[in-house]
Amino acid sequence: MNYKLLVSSILFLFVLFSTSTASTHIASAITSSKYDVPSNPGDVLNIGVKTNKGEQELSLPVNKLLFNIIPHYDQDGKVRSFTMKLKPEFNQIYQKVGYPHKSEKTVYVYPIFTQAAYDTKGFYDYYNKKCNSSCLTVPMPNKIRGSYSSSITTAFALTLLNYSSINDIDIDKNPSIVKKYDKVIVLHNEYVTQKEFDAITHHPNVVYLFPNALYAKVNTDYQKGTITLVRGHGYPDKNTTNGFGWNNDNSKYEYDFKCDIWQFHTIKNGKMLDCYPNFRVLYDKSLLQAIRN
Repeated sequence: MNYKLLVSSILFLFVLFSTSTASTHIASAITSSKYDVPSNPGDVLNIGVKTNKGEQELSLPVNKLLFNIIPHYDQDGKVRSFTMKLKPEFNQIYQKVGYPHKSEKTVYVYPIFTQAAYDTKGFYDYYNKKCNSSCLTVPMPNKIRGSYSSSITTAFALTLLNYSSINDIDIDKNPSIVKKYDKVIVLHNEYVTQKEFDAITHHPNVVYLFPNALYAKVNTDYQKGTITLVRGHGYPDKNTTNGFGWNNDNSKYEYDFKCDIWQFHTIKNGKMLDCYPNFRVLYDKSLLQAIRN
């Protein structure tokens, strides 16, 4: 039996993290049918992903999932939130791919600025000609609201595995914070400030877990509580790609979300994954082990 969940690249979620449970509430969801996590080991969870490149489908064998995924519905039968929990039967695996307590020397960076960029009346409404340049200045989020574009599923998984986290704001306000950690894991931090870019690219051991990270430059205004796009992603002219002119940009891998054949590539200050692993982390033990090691 097949079950399908359609995930939009601009779908937004309110997030609450804990050590044993990760929950999210969806502000707007698109589903092709009512979604339940199937219990039969032969069942398949089909996930339709809508991106700028069109819709593609990913099939996940349910018996391989390393986490319990529990959907919650609104009165119309649409998925409005979901919860991820650890599975007790996988405790030995969690010990190998995670930490028994919050990690002290490893941290991941939640992309709060990217979350803001994809919000309604944000950068993508400007790119899609739905509004003028006023949409290039957006409110700075005061809470984590995750989406496919802000790599929320991976953030869920890493949190459940006891990885510590910081976000873009933490680094922008205090770039030296990354020096506390032996390893920094970057998610889909597409939009960052110059301070954050410099802090990350000068750290000696960074895992760039998502392609298209460090792609566009934004400025912050903490008095007004806003971020503003400065350069990148076709702005201020269509020929502008990476806003920092970064030679290690690997955005060409951004739309490989199946990650059937994945590999980490070594660069000067760490390693980069060559696919978008937001769903792969739900079932690939070897990928989680590679992140851990």
